[in-house]
Amino acid sequence: MGSIKWINLFITIFSCLLYVKPISSTSNAIPNFLDLAKEPQVFDWMVDIRRKLHENPELGYEEFETSKLIRAKLDELGISYKHPVAVTGVVGYIGTGLPPFVALRADMDALLMQELVEWEYKSKVAGKMHACGHDAHVAMLLGAAKILKDHEKDLHGTVVLVFQPAEEGGAGAKKIVDAGVLQNVSAIFGLHIVPGIPLGEVASKSGPMSAGCGLFEAIISGRGGHAALPQHSIDPILAASNVIVSLQHIVSREVDPLDSQVVTVGMFQGGGAFNVIPDSVTIGGTFRAFSRESFTQLKHRIEQVISGQAAVQRCNATVSFLEEKKPLIPPTVNNGDLHDYFQSVAGSLIGINKVKGMEQMTGSEDFAFYQEALPGYFFLLGMEDVSAERLPGVHSPYYKVNEDALPYGAALHASLAAKYLDKLHHEMLVVEGKYHDEL
Repeated sequence: MGSIKWINLFITIFSCLLYVKPISSTSNAIPNFLDLAKEPQVFDWMVDIRRKLHENPELGYEEFETSKLIRAKLDELGISYKHPVAVTGVVGYIGTGLPPFVALRADMDALLMQELVEWEYKSKVAGKMHACGHDAHVAMLLGAAKILKDHEKDLHGTVVLVFQPAEEGGAGAKKIVDAGVLQNVSAIFGLHIVPGIPLGEVASKSGPMSAGCGLFEAIISGRGGHAALPQHSIDPILAASNVIVSLQHIVSREVDPLDSQVVTVGMFQGGGAFNVIPDSVTIGGTFRAFSRESFTQLKHRIEQVISGQAAVQRCNATVSFLEEKKPLIPPTVNNGDLHDYFQSVAGSLIGINKVKGMEQMTGSEDFAFYQEALPGYFFLLGMEDVSAERLPGVHSPYYKVNEDALPYGAALHASLAAKYLDKLHHEMLVVEGKYHDEL
């Protein structure tokens, strides 16, 4: 009799297992995107796009031909899109067209700089150059789009492709956010290709990654006169000198040493003769901080110190933060949960030994505007191959891109998006299962 009970129990358990609905059936359906990205039909396609963009660089909010090329490639792939967004931006959609949504971002703009690299695809536009890799960023995101479109049936949601204008000081990301195209997006991922990190490796960190950045300009006005009779003048050069020294005291005497901040005066214009005290002096500089609170306080103190120190020397000061020309860029702060997710996905794609940590950077990145609106994650993609050559840094007229890095960027984009949708789908099914259990 006891044995019959055990047999019946076994049959009951086995029957239940037969009818258990799998949580997700797509994890195994997602292929190795890196292998696909290295195939000639994808790799050569990306290289061709990158070189066309490199030859025809366009500055922020002037990326009309760049946008036209992107739209032509999306049309070629059968991918729907919105345009214009944020003047020249393009936002594409792959998948079901329904929630959940996950976004991938590439910036498009070039720099006001003359290229000094002599090669077949050198910039054809005098004084303009892709010296920060944005041509490669666009090519990699289009590569990811090509791969994802081929596996669209496996996507449990929608991938949003964000081709953003004006990262280089124009706050194009803010205009994208203000356009409302990311309102229902659950997360956004972005990357930057860099020298100094080996080819095929990535680096990032949780929390603050890049500093917030702002500019300031001050006109310090006194009363000009003959340098031999300073008593009849109010010297703005002396006042400006005291201002510059006092600005350095903000960081050294007021800021927690563990809360890194920067104030640098890089411009001083005043006077045109050796024996004349000028009426006014103009100074300008930049300030950086790694939290919104520190950034706001630093801005406040810069204005106070300039006005106060000018007054000590009987001068007047007008302070501007130039926000109409160069909007303040907030700190780039990576979401902690997305950091864990990124390490898992990148580790499985390229090997966990190639997923590195990094220190904070005092450079800025307008991807931060996305992170203020929704969970976001930004990382660096290496392209250095020391056996070939050492690559110059970004914003150099000798800047080069190692195109062998393109498949890694495309594959990481595609994997992060597809697996994130898979993850959200998994979580939704678990919640539904718990809901039905409670009923």
